[in-house]
Amino acid sequence: MNTTQTHHWPLLVRLDAPAPPQAREAIIAIGNFDGMHRGHQALLQRAREIAEPDIPWGVLTLEPHPRDVFRPDEPVFRLSPLPMKHRLLRGLGADILAVLPFSREMAMLEAEEFVRRFLVEGLAAAHVITGYDFHFGHGRKGNPELMCQLGGKYGFAVSIVEQVTNDDGIAPFASSAIRTHLRRGHVEAAMHELGYWWMVEGEVIPGEQRGREMGFPTVNIALPPGAEPKEGIYAMRVRLGDSPAGPADATGLPPMPHSSGWFGAGYVGRRPTFESDGRRLLEVHLLDFDTDLYGRRLCVDFVGFIREDRKFTGMEELQRQMQTDIATIRAYLVSLIDNDPATRWPLGQLQHNGAL
Repeated sequence: MNTTQTHHWPLLVRLDAPAPPQAREAIIAIGNFDGMHRGHQALLQRAREIAEPDIPWGVLTLEPHPRDVFRPDEPVFRLSPLPMKHRLLRGLGADILAVLPFSREMAMLEAEEFVRRFLVEGLAAAHVITGYDFHFGHGRKGNPELMCQLGGKYGFAVSIVEQVTNDDGIAPFASSAIRTHLRRGHVEAAMHELGYWWMVEGEVIPGEQRGREMGFPTVNIALPPGAEPKEGIYAMRVRLGDSPAGPADATGLPPMPHSSGWFGAGYVGRRPTFESDGRRLLEVHLLDFDTDLYGRRLCVDFVGFIREDRKFTGMEELQRQMQTDIATIRAYLVSLIDNDPATRWPLGQLQHNGAL
Protein backbone atom coordinates (compact mmCIF):
# COMPACT_ATOMS: atom_id res chain seq x y z
CA MET A 1 0.00 0.00 0.00
CA ASN A 2 1.32 3.46 -0.91
CA THR A 3 1.56 5.55 2.24
CA THR A 4 3.56 8.45 0.87
CA GLN A 5 0.61 10.69 0.04
CA THR A 6 -0.02 12.05 3.52
CA HIS A 7 -0.10 15.70 2.51
CA HIS A 8 -3.82 15.99 1.87
CA TRP A 9 -6.69 15.97 4.31
CA PRO A 10 -9.54 13.57 3.43
CA LEU A 11 -12.70 15.42 2.48
CA LEU A 12 -15.32 14.89 5.19
CA VAL A 13 -18.76 14.44 3.64
CA ARG A 14 -21.97 14.06 5.65
CA LEU A 15 -24.60 12.23 3.67
CA ASP A 16 -27.66 14.04 4.96
CA ALA A 17 -27.41 15.80 1.58
CA PRO A 18 -25.92 14.85 -1.82
CA ALA A 19 -22.13 14.77 -1.81
CA PRO A 20 -20.17 17.61 -3.45
CA PRO A 21 -18.84 16.96 -6.98
CA GLN A 22 -15.31 16.06 -5.83
CA ALA A 23 -16.71 13.16 -3.76
CA ARG A 24 -18.92 11.69 -6.49
CA GLU A 25 -18.12 8.84 -8.89
CA ALA A 26 -15.44 7.61 -6.50
CA ILE A 27 -14.29 4.19 -5.34
CA ILE A 28 -16.05 3.62 -2.02
CA ALA A 29 -15.26 1.03 0.64
CA ILE A 30 -18.21 0.59 2.97
CA GLY A 31 -18.12 -0.58 6.59
CA ASN A 32 -17.70 0.46 10.20
CA PHE A 33 -13.88 0.26 10.16
CA ASP A 34 -13.54 0.64 13.94
CA GLY A 35 -9.80 0.60 14.60
CA MET A 36 -8.86 0.52 10.89
CA HIS A 37 -7.05 -2.74 11.69
CA ARG A 38 -4.99 -4.81 9.25
CA GLY A 39 -8.07 -6.62 7.95
CA HIS A 40 -9.72 -3.29 7.20
CA GLN A 41 -6.51 -2.09 5.61
CA ALA A 42 -6.58 -5.00 3.16
CA LEU A 43 -10.03 -3.90 2.04
CA LEU A 44 -8.90 -0.28 1.76
CA GLN A 45 -5.83 -1.33 -0.18
CA ARG A 46 -8.17 -2.85 -2.75
CA ALA A 47 -9.97 0.48 -3.06
CA ARG A 48 -6.67 2.29 -3.48
CA GLU A 49 -5.53 -0.11 -6.20
CA ILE A 50 -8.74 0.32 -8.19
CA ALA A 51 -8.66 4.11 -7.84
CA GLU A 52 -5.19 4.72 -9.20
CA PRO A 53 -3.99 6.83 -10.82
CA ASP A 54 -6.51 9.67 -10.71
CA ILE A 55 -9.89 8.42 -9.46
CA PRO A 56 -10.73 9.46 -5.87
CA TRP A 57 -11.32 6.79 -3.27
CA GLY A 58 -12.58 6.73 0.25
CA VAL A 59 -14.82 5.23 2.89
CA LEU A 60 -18.52 5.27 3.74
CA THR A 61 -19.18 4.66 7.41
CA LEU A 62 -21.94 5.13 9.99
CA GLU A 63 -21.90 7.65 12.84
CA PRO A 64 -22.82 7.34 15.62
CA HIS A 65 -22.17 3.67 16.22
CA PRO A 66 -25.49 1.75 16.07
CA ARG A 67 -25.13 0.58 19.68
CA ASP A 68 -24.90 4.19 20.83
CA VAL A 69 -28.30 4.73 19.22
CA PHE A 70 -30.03 1.62 20.52
CA ARG A 71 -28.25 1.36 23.90
CA PRO A 72 -27.06 4.89 24.74
CA ASP A 73 -26.46 3.99 28.41
CA GLU A 74 -23.88 1.37 27.36
CA PRO A 75 -21.35 3.24 25.17
CA VAL A 76 -19.25 0.96 23.01
CA PHE A 77 -15.46 0.90 23.36
CA ARG A 78 -14.64 2.72 20.12
CA LEU A 79 -11.10 1.98 18.95
CA SER A 80 -11.25 4.91 16.54
CA PRO A 81 -13.92 7.57 17.01
CA LEU A 82 -14.60 9.70 13.95
CA PRO A 83 -11.68 12.16 14.40
CA MET A 84 -9.26 9.24 14.78
CA LYS A 85 -10.78 7.48 11.77
CA HIS A 86 -10.16 10.67 9.81
CA ARG A 87 -6.51 10.72 10.97
CA LEU A 88 -5.94 7.08 10.02
CA LEU A 89 -7.47 7.55 6.59
CA ARG A 90 -5.17 10.49 6.01
CA GLY A 91 -2.25 8.19 6.74
CA LEU A 92 -3.57 5.69 4.21
CA GLY A 93 -3.94 8.37 1.53
CA ALA A 94 -7.76 8.39 1.27
CA ASP A 95 -9.51 11.25 -0.50
CA ILE A 96 -12.95 10.97 1.08
CA LEU A 97 -14.55 10.09 4.41
CA ALA A 98 -18.30 9.94 3.86
CA VAL A 99 -20.34 9.77 7.05
CA LEU A 100 -23.88 8.49 7.11
CA PRO A 101 -25.75 9.86 10.16
CA PHE A 102 -27.24 6.73 11.75
CA SER A 103 -30.65 6.73 13.43
CA ARG A 104 -33.46 4.36 14.33
CA GLU A 105 -35.28 5.51 11.19
CA MET A 106 -32.30 4.66 9.00
CA ALA A 107 -32.11 1.20 10.57
CA MET A 108 -35.57 0.53 9.13
CA LEU A 109 -34.50 1.16 5.52
CA GLU A 110 -34.67 -1.90 3.29
CA ALA A 111 -31.36 -2.92 1.75
CA GLU A 112 -32.15 -1.71 -1.76
CA GLU A 113 -33.43 1.62 -0.50
CA PHE A 114 -30.21 2.04 1.49
CA VAL A 115 -28.13 1.45 -1.65
CA ARG A 116 -30.29 3.64 -3.87
CA ARG A 117 -30.44 6.57 -1.46
CA PHE A 118 -26.83 6.72 -0.32
CA LEU A 119 -24.56 4.90 -2.74
CA VAL A 120 -26.40 5.86 -5.93
CA GLU A 121 -28.10 9.21 -5.28
CA GLY A 122 -25.86 10.45 -2.47
CA LEU A 123 -22.42 9.47 -3.77
CA ALA A 124 -22.96 8.26 -7.35
CA ALA A 125 -20.35 5.64 -6.46
CA ALA A 126 -18.46 4.16 -9.40
CA HIS A 127 -17.25 1.09 -7.53
CA VAL A 128 -18.25 -0.29 -4.13
CA ILE A 129 -16.02 -2.55 -2.04
CA THR A 130 -17.24 -4.58 0.93
CA GLY A 131 -15.98 -7.37 3.11
CA TYR A 132 -17.16 -10.95 2.71
CA ASP A 133 -19.36 -10.69 5.82
CA PHE A 134 -20.85 -7.23 5.26
CA HIS A 135 -24.60 -6.91 5.97
CA PHE A 136 -26.79 -3.86 5.54
CA GLY A 137 -30.39 -2.69 5.53
CA HIS A 138 -33.33 -3.56 7.74
CA GLY A 139 -32.83 -6.84 9.55
CA ARG A 140 -29.34 -7.09 8.04
CA LYS A 141 -30.97 -8.66 4.99
CA GLY A 142 -28.46 -7.11 2.60
CA ASN A 143 -25.33 -9.14 1.92
CA PRO A 144 -22.45 -9.18 -0.60
CA GLU A 145 -24.48 -11.19 -3.12
CA LEU A 146 -27.31 -8.65 -3.03
CA MET A 147 -24.81 -5.78 -3.32
CA CYS A 148 -23.51 -7.34 -6.54
CA GLN A 149 -27.06 -7.64 -7.89
CA LEU A 150 -27.83 -4.01 -7.02
CA GLY A 151 -24.57 -2.88 -8.58
CA GLY A 152 -25.72 -4.43 -11.86
CA LYS A 153 -29.12 -2.76 -11.54
CA TYR A 154 -27.85 0.72 -10.70
CA GLY A 155 -24.64 0.74 -12.72
CA PHE A 156 -21.78 0.52 -10.22
CA ALA A 157 -19.09 -2.14 -9.98
CA VAL A 158 -18.72 -4.27 -6.84
CA SER A 159 -15.69 -6.03 -5.33
CA ILE A 160 -15.91 -8.39 -2.37
CA VAL A 161 -12.79 -8.84 -0.24
CA GLU A 162 -12.50 -12.30 1.28
CA GLN A 163 -11.57 -12.99 4.90
CA VAL A 164 -8.15 -11.76 5.99
CA THR A 165 -6.61 -13.76 8.82
CA ASN A 166 -4.10 -12.58 11.40
CA ASP A 167 -0.57 -13.86 11.85
CA ASP A 168 -1.66 -17.31 13.06
CA GLY A 169 -3.37 -17.83 9.69
CA ILE A 170 -6.57 -18.98 11.39
CA ALA A 171 -8.53 -16.22 13.12
CA PRO A 172 -9.77 -13.20 11.16
CA PHE A 173 -8.78 -9.74 12.30
CA ALA A 174 -11.52 -8.46 14.60
CA SER A 175 -12.14 -5.21 16.46
CA SER A 176 -13.67 -7.20 19.33
CA ALA A 177 -10.42 -9.14 19.86
CA ILE A 178 -8.42 -5.90 19.87
CA ARG A 179 -10.72 -4.41 22.52
CA THR A 180 -10.14 -7.52 24.64
CA HIS A 181 -6.36 -7.13 24.31
CA LEU A 182 -6.58 -3.51 25.45
CA ARG A 183 -8.85 -4.33 28.38
CA ARG A 184 -6.16 -6.79 29.52
CA GLY A 185 -3.26 -4.36 28.99
CA HIS A 186 -1.89 -6.38 26.07
CA VAL A 187 -0.99 -3.34 24.00
CA GLU A 188 1.59 -5.16 21.87
CA ALA A 189 -0.90 -7.87 20.92
CA ALA A 190 -3.35 -5.12 19.95
CA MET A 191 -0.63 -3.43 17.90
CA HIS A 192 0.02 -6.61 15.90
CA GLU A 193 -3.64 -6.68 14.84
CA LEU A 194 -3.97 -2.94 14.27
CA GLY A 195 -0.68 -2.47 12.45
CA TYR A 196 0.08 0.52 14.70
CA TRP A 197 0.05 1.30 18.41
CA TRP A 198 -3.47 2.05 19.66
CA MET A 199 -3.87 5.76 20.29
CA VAL A 200 -6.36 8.29 21.57
CA GLU A 201 -6.73 11.96 20.79
CA GLY A 202 -8.23 14.65 22.97
CA GLU A 203 -7.98 18.14 24.38
CA VAL A 204 -5.83 18.88 27.44
CA ILE A 205 -8.15 19.80 30.31
CA PRO A 206 -7.48 21.20 33.80
CA GLY A 207 -6.65 18.66 36.50
CA GLU A 208 -6.29 18.76 40.29
CA GLN A 209 -2.54 19.56 40.12
CA ARG A 210 -1.66 16.56 42.32
CA GLY A 211 1.07 15.48 39.93
CA ARG A 212 2.68 18.92 40.01
CA GLU A 213 2.57 18.91 43.83
CA MET A 214 4.58 15.66 43.78
CA GLY A 215 7.08 16.95 41.21
CA PHE A 216 5.54 15.07 38.27
CA PRO A 217 3.28 17.52 36.38
CA THR A 218 0.82 15.83 34.04
CA VAL A 219 -1.42 16.68 31.14
CA ASN A 220 -4.96 15.42 31.54
CA ILE A 221 -7.07 14.18 28.64
CA ALA A 222 -10.65 12.95 28.83
CA LEU A 223 -10.98 9.41 27.50
CA PRO A 224 -13.73 8.97 24.88
CA PRO A 225 -16.98 7.53 26.29
CA GLY A 226 -16.76 3.76 26.51
CA ALA A 227 -12.96 3.62 26.21
CA GLU A 228 -11.73 1.10 28.74
CA PRO A 229 -8.06 0.18 28.41
CA LYS A 230 -6.72 -1.64 31.46
CA GLU A 231 -6.13 0.64 34.42
CA GLY A 232 -2.50 1.13 35.27
CA ILE A 233 0.79 2.70 34.20
CA TYR A 234 1.83 2.89 30.55
CA ALA A 235 4.77 3.90 28.41
CA MET A 236 3.39 6.49 26.00
CA ARG A 237 4.43 8.68 23.11
CA VAL A 238 2.70 12.03 22.74
CA ARG A 239 2.45 14.47 19.86
CA LEU A 240 0.14 17.27 18.84
CA GLY A 241 -3.29 16.24 17.67
CA ASP A 242 -5.24 17.80 14.85
CA SER A 243 -7.24 20.98 15.01
CA PRO A 244 -10.80 20.84 13.64
CA ALA A 245 -9.54 22.60 10.50
CA GLY A 246 -6.74 20.20 9.68
CA PRO A 247 -3.33 18.81 10.69
CA ALA A 248 -1.56 19.88 13.84
CA ASP A 249 0.28 23.17 14.12
CA ALA A 250 3.19 23.23 16.58
CA THR A 251 3.48 27.05 16.65
CA GLY A 252 4.95 28.24 19.94
CA LEU A 253 6.00 24.82 21.22
CA PRO A 254 9.53 23.45 21.57
CA PRO A 255 10.41 20.75 19.04
CA MET A 256 9.71 17.13 19.89
CA PRO A 257 12.94 15.41 21.00
CA HIS A 258 12.11 12.28 19.00
CA SER A 259 10.41 11.91 15.62
CA SER A 260 7.66 9.78 17.16
CA GLY A 261 6.82 12.38 19.81
CA TRP A 262 7.51 13.35 23.39
CA PHE A 263 8.07 10.47 25.78
CA GLY A 264 5.45 10.07 28.48
CA ALA A 265 4.66 8.11 31.63
CA GLY A 266 0.92 7.55 31.40
CA TYR A 267 -1.74 6.65 33.91
CA VAL A 268 -5.25 5.32 33.31
CA GLY A 269 -7.37 4.90 36.43
CA ARG A 270 -9.41 6.44 39.22
CA ARG A 271 -6.66 7.61 41.62
CA PRO A 272 -7.30 5.11 44.44
CA THR A 273 -4.62 6.72 46.66
CA PHE A 274 -6.59 10.00 46.79
CA GLU A 275 -10.20 10.98 47.25
CA SER A 276 -11.79 11.19 43.82
CA ASP A 277 -15.13 11.07 42.06
CA GLY A 278 -14.33 7.66 40.59
CA ARG A 279 -14.04 8.79 36.98
CA ARG A 280 -11.46 7.10 34.76
CA LEU A 281 -8.71 9.54 33.84
CA LEU A 282 -5.88 9.63 31.35
CA GLU A 283 -2.90 11.51 32.77
CA VAL A 284 0.51 11.74 31.14
CA HIS A 285 3.73 13.03 32.67
CA LEU A 286 5.81 14.22 29.72
CA LEU A 287 9.45 13.36 30.27
CA ASP A 288 11.83 16.34 29.98
CA PHE A 289 8.97 18.67 29.05
CA ASP A 290 7.02 21.19 31.14
CA THR A 291 5.21 23.65 28.88
CA ASP A 292 1.58 24.75 29.20
CA LEU A 293 -0.56 22.65 26.86
CA TYR A 294 -4.04 23.59 28.09
CA GLY A 295 -6.52 23.69 25.24
CA ARG A 296 -4.19 21.86 22.85
CA ARG A 297 -5.23 18.59 21.29
CA LEU A 298 -2.79 15.75 21.86
CA CYS A 299 -2.48 12.32 20.29
CA VAL A 300 -1.26 9.64 22.72
CA ASP A 301 0.19 6.26 21.68
CA PHE A 302 -0.15 3.37 24.15
CA VAL A 303 3.15 1.56 23.53
CA GLY A 304 3.78 -0.45 26.70
CA PHE A 305 1.86 -1.60 29.79
CA ILE A 306 4.13 -1.26 32.82
CA ARG A 307 2.06 -2.27 35.84
CA GLU A 308 -1.46 -2.39 37.24
CA ASP A 309 -2.98 0.46 39.23
CA ARG A 310 -2.92 0.10 43.01
CA LYS A 311 -3.50 2.11 46.17
CA PHE A 312 -0.46 3.44 48.06
CA THR A 313 -0.13 4.22 51.73
CA GLY A 314 0.63 7.87 51.03
CA MET A 315 2.27 10.40 48.76
CA GLU A 316 5.87 9.44 49.63
CA GLU A 317 5.37 5.80 48.67
CA LEU A 318 3.64 6.87 45.46
CA GLN A 319 6.49 9.26 44.61
CA ARG A 320 9.09 6.50 45.01
CA GLN A 321 7.08 4.18 42.79
CA MET A 322 6.68 6.89 40.16
CA GLN A 323 10.45 7.42 40.05
CA THR A 324 10.88 3.68 39.43
CA ASP A 325 8.14 3.66 36.80
CA ILE A 326 9.64 6.62 34.94
CA ALA A 327 13.07 5.00 34.80
CA THR A 328 11.50 1.81 33.40
CA ILE A 329 9.42 3.76 30.88
CA ARG A 330 12.35 5.89 29.70
CA ALA A 331 14.50 2.81 29.04
CA TYR A 332 11.67 1.08 27.19
CA LEU A 333 10.86 4.08 25.00
CA VAL A 334 14.53 4.60 24.15
CA SER A 335 14.66 0.97 23.01
CA LEU A 336 11.78 1.64 20.58
CA ILE A 337 13.67 4.40 18.77
CA ASP A 338 15.60 1.87 16.70
CA ASN A 339 13.50 -1.23 17.33
CA ASP A 340 9.82 -0.38 17.03
CA PRO A 341 7.91 -3.55 16.00
CA ALA A 342 5.02 -1.48 14.60
CA THR A 343 7.22 -0.29 11.73
CA ARG A 344 6.55 -3.63 10.00
CA TRP A 345 3.29 -2.05 8.76
CA PRO A 346 2.51 1.19 6.89
CA LEU A 347 0.56 3.00 9.61
CA GLY A 348 3.10 1.91 12.22
CA GLN A 349 5.88 3.39 10.11
CA LEU A 350 4.05 6.70 9.82
CA GLN A 351 3.31 6.71 13.55
CA HIS A 352 6.98 6.02 14.41
CA ASN A 353 8.05 8.90 12.17
CA GLY A 354 5.57 11.31 13.72
CA ALA A 355 3.51 11.53 10.52
CA LEU A 356 0.32 9.89 11.79
